[in-house]
Amino acid sequence: MTKILVRWLLLAGALLLVAHLYPGVIVKSFTSALIAAFVLGLLNTLLRPILVLLTLPVTVLSLGLFLFIINALMFWMAATVLDGLAVTGFAAALIGSLIYSLCGMVIDVVVERVFPSD
Repeated sequence: MTKILVRWLLLAGALLLVAHLYPGVIVKSFTSALIAAFVLGLLNTLLRPILVLLTLPVTVLSLGLFLFIINALMFWMAATVLDGLAVTGFAAALIGSLIYSLCGMVIDVVVERVFPSD
């Protein structure tokens, strides 16, 4: 349980970092970042697998590059649902999702080293 909470807090911090690094992504507060990280996690858990399956031919033809578009759509969708997260356009959603994904990979590695699985 601690591992999930730490990961959630770090991903919220990553959203604030994305907003700081790229002006096309706006996060109003840390509370908004916490809610946005939760919603992004839900969208990536529930909706992303369906989209990946439906767009599998395009993903194969593009050698997997279409997955970047799906990530940007998830980021953009979260921004349209939430008041505390704003994205200025699809290009901003693409760049923001790339930075957020890179931060997420680093966070996953760090959390796994700090909280090793038994």
